[in-house]
Amino acid sequence: MSGLVVAMDGPSGSGKSSASRGVARALGLRYLDTGAMYRAITWWMLQQEVDLADQRAIAERSGEPSLVMSTDPDAPGVTVDGVDVNGPIRGPEVTGAVSAVSAVPEVRRRLVSLQQEIIAESLPGGGIVVEGRDIGTVVAPDAPVKVYLTASADARAQRRTAELTGTTVETQKAEMARRDTLDSTRKADPLAMAADAIELDTTPLTLDDVIAEVLRFVKERA
Repeated sequence: MSGLVVAMDGPSGSGKSSASRGVARALGLRYLDTGAMYRAITWWMLQQEVDLADQRAIAERSGEPSLVMSTDPDAPGVTVDGVDVNGPIRGPEVTGAVSAVSAVPEVRRRLVSLQQEIIAESLPGGGIVVEGRDIGTVVAPDAPVKVYLTASADARAQRRTAELTGTTVETQKAEMARRDTLDSTRKADPLAMAADAIELDTTPLTLDDVIAEVLRFVKERA
């Protein structure tokens, strides 16, 4: 499996994170959560009180924060300017703002470049499983294994509600629909399935089932 890149794309709540970590563990690969990088930049922008309705302001400051990613599937994480932000970036304020920040082309260019550097650095050690929304189409278009996870709106909302406190399934369903629309219609690197990706509907599957299916895809394609 030396030099293997597994691209895992799909909307939130489709099971990308848990499945990607499980696949990475099973194959002895590194793991990268690109969504956490966009959340980390968003958290920094909020801390700096940047006007998120002003794309030029976001673009001008997008190069300032320093991000360091952990690619250990058992201890993934991100620090911003040396601050561990794994908890704060999952809060409702960041969740509600991340689509606006991630739509800015300068932000995407910077983070895609960083993601590609991390992928390149992982290859001598075996490879990496990378999850996000544009991995197979933009970040790693040459990845030999590309998987696009989907799930019904109800299943996705129920999963996300189980992970959070103080929310409801209906609230999460509405929030996910809003983010899906923003992410799939943005001009810069929209959420889309690569032409050569394998689509997997995780609605009726357990996590172990999803991991097993992806491992089967790896065996067939890698």
